[in-house]
Amino acid sequence: MKRTLAQLRADARAIWDAAVDAVDSAKLVRDNISMADGALHIGDESIPLAELGRIVVVGCGKAGAGMAAGVEETLASLPAAVPVTGWLNVPADCVRPLKHIHLHAARPAGLNEPTAEGVAGSEEILRLVGALGPKDLCICLISGGGSALLPAPVAGISLVDKQAITRHLSSAGANIAELNTVRKQLSRIKGGGLARACRAGRLITLVISDVLGDPLDVIASGPTVVDRATARDALAVLDKFKARDAGISPQVFDYLHSRINIAPEPICTRVTNLVIGNNALAVDAAGQMAERLGYSHAMDAATKLEGSAEEVGRHLVRMAVQMCDQPGPDCLITGGEPTVTLSSAALRGRGGRNQQLVLAALIDLLPTTITDRVVILSGGTDGEDGPTDAAGAFVDAEVLAHMHSENLDPLDALRRNDAYTFFDKTGSLIKTGPTHTNVCDVRVVVIG
Repeated sequence: MKRTLAQLRADARAIWDAAVDAVDSAKLVRDNISMADGALHIGDESIPLAELGRIVVVGCGKAGAGMAAGVEETLASLPAAVPVTGWLNVPADCVRPLKHIHLHAARPAGLNEPTAEGVAGSEEILRLVGALGPKDLCICLISGGGSALLPAPVAGISLVDKQAITRHLSSAGANIAELNTVRKQLSRIKGGGLARACRAGRLITLVISDVLGDPLDVIASGPTVVDRATARDALAVLDKFKARDAGISPQVFDYLHSRINIAPEPICTRVTNLVIGNNALAVDAAGQMAERLGYSHAMDAATKLEGSAEEVGRHLVRMAVQMCDQPGPDCLITGGEPTVTLSSAALRGRGGRNQQLVLAALIDLLPTTITDRVVILSGGTDGEDGPTDAAGAFVDAEVLAHMHSENLDPLDALRRNDAYTFFDKTGSLIKTGPTHTNVCDVRVVVIG
């Protein structure tokens, strides 16, 4: 089918938007909680209302506001004898008033690291779940970004220590599993800590997964999941990324060494963990939209950690060239979460993994003959790519024309992690604001 460049650009964005819409956090919660026949139904769990005392809703994540709103909407008709209260740690730009559940600004927008405000919120969550009794129900809402939003350092380790670890491991190229392996061992609430503190008869956790393959112990560092990693594993991660040489506090290493042979306390409450949304769901919805728009599409949602953002971007260009040269699909949709190794602070600009990915794709597009036939788009489903206000970026022939007219140097921008400045000047940033969900990234390639 013959399509103009404007149509290709519009279609790529519509396909990506469909992915984000499919994992709307309030909708996902409403799809998994209901009341019927005198009982509250959550996933496959059924709890007679007559047996319920209080319901306390806690949690954390970029999708927290939408998830909490979905819970309140679903539980609006509960009898007065079953009171609902709660507290969730969310980014500051996601705070809004709700009737029963308090949304706490645990970090500023765009700052994906633990803060003193996050510690205060975590302490309140631990207090709430610790005050529950056998007839009470605790509903925990977990989504992406939860690790940074739910800090509760162990005794002897300061918030400054945890911030330094997060910054060092992130800039050194550690993946989310490695980062969370360390954070869980230094926390009173991660790695099953929330579940150990909970005294409710039941704890049911609804999870919107931002980790490929949906490992429950990794998502938000698994506050309601028994930690499979150990202090020895955390030390191995720190050694791999030369944390001692980076000036990480000796107290961190001393504490981890002291915990090598100590087992965690048991979890006493009955725990159910339920994944209600993930990257595969978003990619599938994007494929359905592509089909409605008349494309023959191919899809792939990664189930394990990806390589560098630059390599993923280059791979998309190779696939685009192949789609142009051979019969078959004219739309490729992929999901995942690549890594970025940051340049030195003195050189570093602004950007995120999706912007870095698209910039690498742009560079590899330049010597091809398909630049006027393709649009490549990549965006984070949370609307937040790195410490920027953009979800990601796209490249097409018009973007390349802007690059040439502005005399922009994509190689320099890529080297300095300054993709945001580059794409801001070409008018090709994707800005959505907070989407109140988070299931990693979705990439779209469409061919005319």
